[in-house]
Amino acid sequence: MFSQLIQNLIDHTVETSLGYFQAELWLCGTIVVLLLARLFSLDRLLPGNVLALAGSVTAVFAAWSQLETVQAEPGFSETFFTGLMIQDLFSVYFRLFLALFLVLTVALTILSGIPDGEDAPDFYTLLLGATIGMMIMAGANNLLMLFIGVEMASVPSYAMVGFLKGRRTSSEAALKYVVYGAGAAGVMLYGISLIAGVLGTGDMSLLADRIRIVAEGGVAGLGDAEVRLVVLGVMLVLVGLAFKLSLVPFHFWCPDAFEGASAEVGGFLSVASKAGAFALLVRFAVSLSGPSSAALMSAFGIGLGVIAMVTMTFGNLAAYGQSNMKRLLAYSTIAHAGYMLMAVSAMLVMQNSPQAGALGQEINACIGGLLYYLAVYLFMNLGAFAVVALIRNYTFTEEISSYAGLGRQNPVLAVCMLFCLVSLVGIPPFGGFFAKLMIFGSVYKAGDLHWSMYLLLAVGGLNTVFSLVYYLRVLKVMFIEERPADSRPIRLPSLERAYVSLLGAFVLLLGCAPLLADGLTLLAGEAANSVFSAAVTSR
Repeated sequence: MFSQLIQNLIDHTVETSLGYFQAELWLCGTIVVLLLARLFSLDRLLPGNVLALAGSVTAVFAAWSQLETVQAEPGFSETFFTGLMIQDLFSVYFRLFLALFLVLTVALTILSGIPDGEDAPDFYTLLLGATIGMMIMAGANNLLMLFIGVEMASVPSYAMVGFLKGRRTSSEAALKYVVYGAGAAGVMLYGISLIAGVLGTGDMSLLADRIRIVAEGGVAGLGDAEVRLVVLGVMLVLVGLAFKLSLVPFHFWCPDAFEGASAEVGGFLSVASKAGAFALLVRFAVSLSGPSSAALMSAFGIGLGVIAMVTMTFGNLAAYGQSNMKRLLAYSTIAHAGYMLMAVSAMLVMQNSPQAGALGQEINACIGGLLYYLAVYLFMNLGAFAVVALIRNYTFTEEISSYAGLGRQNPVLAVCMLFCLVSLVGIPPFGGFFAKLMIFGSVYKAGDLHWSMYLLLAVGGLNTVFSLVYYLRVLKVMFIEERPADSRPIRLPSLERAYVSLLGAFVLLLGCAPLLADGLTLLAGEAANSVFSAAVTSR
């Protein structure tokens, strides 16, 4: 009996699970090759950046093939690795998103020269390892995998922040990041133990049903001691996710980490961490939502809305006084986490309302808007950090004052930064405008169910206006101020010009090219629908 069980486990792993884990396996294989090349001093024969780029491109093709397979079977959802992870369009969307972003990040590091040839295997091992952790976060179907994914994404990130050896600010930022990260991980693990201990399972697809079982009378309420423990556990898990998303008040690490790290690492953390954490937050929130927990999860939705208001307001106001471009973009990242959290808040309010049955399309639109926002955010935020990295190589500084007169000296860099910053504000016809419009539209519809959503919408609109000021300040320096006569000239090679032009073009195309935008919107909507379908099927 036991031998048959083991054989069935091996057969299922080989025939099914490994096939769903292809992209991650390619990245794991690349890490092994990088480490072996380092061990046997084959760095010159097998350069780390070439190996990392090849492995990343292979992961993109593996994720793309999975996307085509899953799209061909609407509603497809299947667990693997004995139910620890789940394969659906939602997880595949994020797998492809992260693999594509990894390719662009590796390409940027090759163009900018950070890391150098000696440190490349170590750096790319950390970069690929963090990406695997974020992919696991997107496909987690168990509280155990939730924790493993978060930690696997976090630990390499600590080392990457402090990778600029010999720089005190880099070491200090990494230490601060580690201390906050360790505290958040401990809190989250305690929350997971409370949830699993009270509900008797770590399977996220069973959480809502177990809440119904432990609640007296079939309706979860805070009058029940066991339900109070579950609520406490959920709140503690949200602390860990809020840390990854740099939500207020768990944002303290973000500005220092971005300033101390290289711009390449800052760009990676600003996008990839957000993607993995939001994927996990959506899965976790959907797994807890059900008829018996509707009141509690609706309250959680309103609470997330309050956090979103505070986060976006703090991020935008704190960015006003920044003179360092990376630090300004760090506060911008905090603000945009608040914008994206609006979608999750609206989703929870609608999904747990008495009218939820008639709001299926509107609920899907909440997460569809979030996925579209993340896709646009990939190009506009990476584009901004890429410009910072390339300018740093010529001016040896990341202060905003060093951008003076850039519009006349290097129009390609200046126009790319213009596209990215204007899109971050949310001005048409750039992709950021339509991304914000989709999220704001979802929050407006949720306002019919609870008045706090109207307040959230108003605060979001005001913050969009607030953000215009500090983004325009950067553009003023670039296009209006004169470049000092003694400043170093910035003349980009053709490959660097092509790279930033590509990112800027996608920011524009995602806003004004109907076919490209509509295709991405449709894919995002299908991916959003799959996460809700998977939750319903599992119950």
